[in-house]
Amino acid sequence: MAKVLVTGGAGFLGSHLCERLVEQGHDVLCVDNYFTGSRGNIAHLIGNPRFEVMRHDVTFPLYVEVDQIYNLACPASPIHYQFDPVQTTKTSVHGAINMLGLAKRVKAKILQASTSEVYGDPEIHPQVESYWGHVNPIGLRSCYDEGKRCAETLFFDYWRQHGLRIKVVRIFNTYGPRMHPNDGRVVSNFIVQALSGNDITIYGDGRQTRSFCYVDDLIEAMIRTMNTPSDFTGPINIGNPREFTIRELAEQVIAMTGSRSRLVFAPLPSDDPRQRQPDISLARAVLGWEPTIDLSRGASSERSVTSAAS
Repeated sequence: MAKVLVTGGAGFLGSHLCERLVEQGHDVLCVDNYFTGSRGNIAHLIGNPRFEVMRHDVTFPLYVEVDQIYNLACPASPIHYQFDPVQTTKTSVHGAINMLGLAKRVKAKILQASTSEVYGDPEIHPQVESYWGHVNPIGLRSCYDEGKRCAETLFFDYWRQHGLRIKVVRIFNTYGPRMHPNDGRVVSNFIVQALSGNDITIYGDGRQTRSFCYVDDLIEAMIRTMNTPSDFTGPINIGNPREFTIRELAEQVIAMTGSRSRLVFAPLPSDDPRQRQPDISLARAVLGWEPTIDLSRGASSERSVTSAAS
């Protein structure tokens, strides 16, 4: 069993990861500054002898002894990462430098939670790991997109220069319990609006596409990636390859909730990608993984609906 550090451990994905690692018998140190994370997400773990929580900002160095590091610290929704774009970039870049420095000192294996946003508004479809992306470096989303791209650069430079054991996963749209209901993510937005009987807001004409992965599937893939042989670094796409238009998603949520909400349309935000779908051939080959929970099952689960409505 390992001593595992999870940065951003009180967030949506981080809390599920901490939970799974504790269940597997690891000693878990959860680090979070609570900008978007919440103690409520990890309250059920506090008191477990295998779980420890520390308030800390990864833009400052951290001195602990661990075997593995999952670096998830960074706001992931446009509402949050655009609130303080300079801090967002610092979290991705300085945070990566600090966690890589820690991994180098203690000889830990380290995984970077990167994002499909590194592909920007893609010109190839579906997106494969070898695609370099089509990203606006000076737009409103650049603090997140370019911050994550720079973090990947740092990870691979530490691998080449210092022989660090790195893993990089590119996470596509994910949903499930403990999502913040007001963070602008489309699944929770639509469920909240439908359950409240409010109009469902679609940005653009609704023909832009996304692929939605349930959180339990995603966490399984992350852990499998961490446990791959040392010569495998990634990057590796993690997500559900089933593609939906945003309008199709809205109509499915209305049908599942029995809501009388109407669809209303608003201007598309700047640099919003037209399409997003992962090619998961590498994940199938290396991890023996693919999603098992489809959108209708995941979005209608009691845990997801309760989380979105709270």
